[in-house]
Amino acid sequence: MIEEEKIVNEIVKKILKKGYKRVVLQFPDGLKPIAVKIAKEVEEKTNAEVFVWYGSNFGACDVPIWLKLYRFDAIFNIGHSKQKWTSDFCSLV
Repeated sequence: MIEEEKIVNEIVKKILKKGYKRVVLQFPDGLKPIAVKIAKEVEEKTNAEVFVWYGSNFGACDVPIWLKLYRFDAIFNIGHSKQKWTSDFCSLV
């Protein structure tokens, strides 16, 4: 699927650019069925350790930033509109 490829490519690009080793992918409910597939593709292309957040996700304002305590390099919040705010820890895809 073209949209899946776009998601994977954007995440891979950011991981490689920043040198991330451990990341979390956060999906809205509608995209959770493809979460594992995307995570595996990202791992294969980056050698990063990729985790999927299956907790709640009510949009770009519902980012579990406390996961930073578990030494993740970044959270990728997938499937939402671009926001005006930026963060070194959270990236919107």
